[in-house]
Amino acid sequence: MRKLLLLLAVLVLLPGPVLVAVGAVVVTSATSRAVCGPIVAGVPDALTATTADGVSVHLDRVQLSHAATIIDVGARIDGVGRDGILVALMAALTESRLRMLANTGAYPSSARFPHDGNASDHDSLGLFQMRPAAGWGSVAELMDPQYQAKAFFGGPDGPNNRSPRGLLDVPGWRDLPKGTAAQAVEVSAFPDRYAAYEPVARAILTAITRPGADASAPTRDEPAATAPTSEQVVFPLPHGAGRRLSGFGYRFHPIHQTTRLHEGTDYAAPPGTPVLAVADGIVSFAGPYPGAGNMIVIDHHVDGQDIATAYFHLLDSSFLVADGDQVRAGQQIAGVGSTGDSTGPHLHLEVHPGGFTKPAIDPEPWLAGQAAEPLSEARPAACPVGGPS
Repeated sequence: MRKLLLLLAVLVLLPGPVLVAVGAVVVTSATSRAVCGPIVAGVPDALTATTADGVSVHLDRVQLSHAATIIDVGARIDGVGRDGILVALMAALTESRLRMLANTGAYPSSARFPHDGNASDHDSLGLFQMRPAAGWGSVAELMDPQYQAKAFFGGPDGPNNRSPRGLLDVPGWRDLPKGTAAQAVEVSAFPDRYAAYEPVARAILTAITRPGADASAPTRDEPAATAPTSEQVVFPLPHGAGRRLSGFGYRFHPIHQTTRLHEGTDYAAPPGTPVLAVADGIVSFAGPYPGAGNMIVIDHHVDGQDIATAYFHLLDSSFLVADGDQVRAGQQIAGVGSTGDSTGPHLHLEVHPGGFTKPAIDPEPWLAGQAAEPLSEARPAACPVGGPS
């Protein structure tokens, strides 16, 4: 079961004159802003990953706790999403190796704040090596990991009022290579450093936000505890886009040539036709799955009941969501395809009360009972994407 965790401060003994390092604290509560991106599920004790140029990087729990703070802050800011979080992780890995760094040479007072070490790069401080003299904030503010993450992301609600500019203030940042986007915020004298850390950032995001020990398949026995309550259920294809092919029940399988239970309903549609989330929810799986081809599973809470919906045979490279993303009813999540055990382009929809590993029920009466409405077009994501241009 996915849970948002309170990451307790971790005390670590470091060599040198600065002795105390305090890990990040991620606090989520019922009054927090809605999570619109990857959800922190837990922080491992350690992680080792390799940069794009073959350098092995070992990260401890303190560093990964700071990564969790960046993820959690980014997930609560409209327009950041998974891509923006990756850019931020790449920047923090490059600038500080995800350590909260004081700078006693420039600011002796910085040693009074929780930190993981001492640095001496001009007057830079913290995870992103931000400079008070450049207008990023005061020493006290920049020694706060959450403040630094908010400043890096920027945007209309950022603490710096877009000067210096954060990621959301960079025109067209989503169209830039992620290393270039990081440099646009950091304005480093070494602009090519950031791209090397993209594989490490991706490994961190996978380790911290994916549920369970085996992220290659949906194995949980119940939906995510954070699945939002949905007040609306919609049809999984736009109005007039699908034609019913085959319903729920036992049938002769056209590929396996045996009689078996068909656990969903098939709707024929042209390749690339938008596939829509039937209700508000949390993506618990997005990837290849035996027989289903490319599959997405979404956990919901509908009419007082936990429900998982599964969408099979999706078009290659059509995924618009990833594990841990929050979606809203009617949002496009992928496109119709013919991957896996399929004889032609169609959507196979399954409904599983209690979670994906529980028995499926007939989707058609369930949709009808929820008064599912066909939409004329896909809705935007739960949180707007893309920064100002």
